[in-house]
Amino acid sequence: MKLTRLAKISVVTACLTLASANSFAALPWFGNSDKESTPTLAPMLEKATPAVINIAAAGVKKEQQNVPELFRHFFGQRGQGHVQEKPFRTAGSGVIIDADKGYIVTNHHVIADTDKIMITLKDGRQFEAKKLGSDADSDIALLQIEADNLTALPLADSDKLRVGDFAIAIGNPFAIGQTVTSGIISALGRSGLGIENYENFIQTDAAINSGNSGGALVNFNGELIGINTAILGPAGGNVGIGFAIPSNMMKNLVDQIVEFGEIKRGVLGISGDNIDAGLAKAFGLSTSQGAIVRQVFEDTAAEEAGIKPGDAIISINDKKVTSFHELRAKIGTIGAGNTVKLGIIRDGESMTIKVKLRESEGANVIAENIHPALQGAKLANGETQDNQKGVIVKSIDARTPATSIGLEEGDVIIGVNRQRVTNLAELRDKFDDNQDNIIALNIVRGRSQLYLVIR
Repeated sequence: MKLTRLAKISVVTACLTLASANSFAALPWFGNSDKESTPTLAPMLEKATPAVINIAAAGVKKEQQNVPELFRHFFGQRGQGHVQEKPFRTAGSGVIIDADKGYIVTNHHVIADTDKIMITLKDGRQFEAKKLGSDADSDIALLQIEADNLTALPLADSDKLRVGDFAIAIGNPFAIGQTVTSGIISALGRSGLGIENYENFIQTDAAINSGNSGGALVNFNGELIGINTAILGPAGGNVGIGFAIPSNMMKNLVDQIVEFGEIKRGVLGISGDNIDAGLAKAFGLSTSQGAIVRQVFEDTAAEEAGIKPGDAIISINDKKVTSFHELRAKIGTIGAGNTVKLGIIRDGESMTIKVKLRESEGANVIAENIHPALQGAKLANGETQDNQKGVIVKSIDARTPATSIGLEEGDVIIGVNRQRVTNLAELRDKFDDNQDNIIALNIVRGRSQLYLVIR
């Protein structure tokens, strides 16, 4: 078996043998066809499917072509070889989560390295999407389109899911068009699969295939419970083992992209292991699920909060934690600066510890992703000495475009072309909206204000 991401293309439809018509008749989504008294999901799907869209994206990849030493002089180089640009296309799915703002969530791997992203709605309308932010480690991306009369899926609380709950997968398998399949929740908290860096997957047997990436996993009330991401199967085909990113995890990441334009990943500052029967016995625990703390690193959020080696972490914000992988994934997607409540067992006693998460190293924004002239600077949300909110230059490399325009470490950007900006998301928007070749940055440096011009 091999794990396969889904951003190519798919076909199979699967059906679930429903128990009996009577067992569903009382549910709000349930409907009967006009001609026959048979159970149907059509009423719910008629409301939900317009929120799931098809994605067609294109880009160019640069590949190093290794050239034998004997022939390298023909290519005019003596290095490793010839760099060749190869155009590529990818197909996938997405879910509208905010109809008014045109927000669409999909997988990072669907739109990674692409230059043009086209969205096709169920009604046939097409729009070019703008990429607001993307995170490879959790495989989430946020897009935006400008369109009227959109339908968004309401979000369910994915922490309330149970194994055995019914699930519906909606997506664009093999780019053949919108397809709906059904199944159940097969498992929760799947991790250690090596698909993403932060894994806390919902597993389902609803048939999903290549091209379903970024599509919706919904419950029978038409609420979004997950973003379909990967499958386990030979040659990338469906064998009834699919994985989706939980809706709560997705929302935490999307909220950060909306606020900062990037993911501001939170960290505890510990290393640990999954609690199993052996560890439970060794530490005298009454549970065989959770995370055991092996080490608490110096000058971290965990040390500041008083977490100790040997602590068993069994819940986060009153929600049960089944493994160290799940704990890491949830902490890593909640966001730096937020306070979480950890349920802990220490020496047989239960306690609750509140921890204010710190920012992961390297979580600062790479400024060249906002504008090439800012290359060499790392940015973060910050404040001036008199508490004006803005974007602070956390560090800057010498002899880079950012130093050429006059930026210095500690500068706080508070405006672009005389328009106020208070955070990274607003800074990115002002650059994206700029129609002129000249950009004037309003900078606060210490107690002084100045303008730096980008031409």
